[in-house]
Amino acid sequence: MAEMNTGDSGGKHKGGKRSKKASTRVDMTPMVDLGFLLITFFVLVTTFNKPSAMDLNLPAKDDKKEDKTPEIKASKVVQFVLGTDNRLYHFRGIENIAVDSIDFSSSKNIRAVIEAREKEVAEQWGSRDSMLLFIKPMYASKYRNMVDVLDEVNIAQIKRFALVDFSEADSLMLVNAISYKN
Repeated sequence: MAEMNTGDSGGKHKGGKRSKKASTRVDMTPMVDLGFLLITFFVLVTTFNKPSAMDLNLPAKDDKKEDKTPEIKASKVVQFVLGTDNRLYHFRGIENIAVDSIDFSSSKNIRAVIEAREKEVAEQWGSRDSMLLFIKPMYASKYRNMVDVLDEVNIAQIKRFALVDFSEADSLMLVNAISYKN
């Protein structure tokens, strides 16, 4: 509670009446109690973040050690190799000498390549969903380029794609294809 203490000096002064000075003192005890009550209330009422985890669907564990890798037709495969010089190398099949490349300057270029390659596969196999896209970033390629390609794949609604490690065999094939083109 707030109270006002008025101190009376008790003596008389020369020259008349002296004004009384009032000192104020505010008792902070109720405010501290209120603060602790509020803290306790919010701690008890607040719902804490529940840990969330992404669901990961794994195949059932098989006791047999058979290799059940599905057979993939090379003519259904389209490969994108993300180069180190902001280039996207693209070709059809597993090993191909006819490698084309575009610059990452515009996402329209990437989209046009995806649509053209998808159309080629659809003409041969009769289904738009038959294309399988392998995206192979080189070790020194830019992360942004990979994100751009994945965005364009998402926009084009490609359902079957995979990020694949860039191997030495891919490097040799790409060097041979580029030197053959020149």
